[in-house]
Amino acid sequence: MAVSRSDIVVSTAGRDKDKVFFVLSEDGEFAYLADGKERKLEKPKKKRLKHLQLVSESDCRAAAKLRSGEKLTNSELRKALAEFRSVRHGEKGGM
Repeated sequence: MAVSRSDIVVSTAGRDKDKVFFVLSEDGEFAYLADGKERKLEKPKKKRLKHLQLVSESDCRAAAKLRSGEKLTNSELRKALAEFRSVRHGEKGGM
């Protein structure tokens, strides 16, 4: 699976199954993930790519900061993921 920096992924295995994360970086078969709450930017989660599912290539402000290397805060990460979840659940709820 090809994930890149600032993508939004869902964990498919482990204790964090079904949780949404931003990809901070990738290294071979691993990705480093953060959600700003349980996994902060200072201590990202290292997870195998085979245990992740790509959900979206984000174009929000937090993703742009990640791509450009600007300083990003955990609260910005949390807000961006909360917006993503609300949009995602809003689309699913309309069916």
